[in-house]
Amino acid sequence: MTGSIIAIGAGIALLCGIGAGIGIGIATGKAVEAQARQPEIAGKIQTTLILGAALSEATAIYGLIGAILIIFMVK
Repeated sequence: MTGSIIAIGAGIALLCGIGAGIGIGIATGKAVEAQARQPEIAGKIQTTLILGAALSEATAIYGLIGAILIIFMVK
């Protein structure tokens, strides 16, 4: 019983990866739109996009670490 609860907890912790993927996809789409509308500020848009994507990926990595901790530390 305990093993299945740990697996469910780890699965829930990994769900934040889905949110990060959706967020990066939306941000990339909006950045492409913005660059198409105003190509003269493409450098600023790209810099902001990369920073936002990095922060979003950090959230996914925190979820992965949480899942790993749940699997190996909770017994």
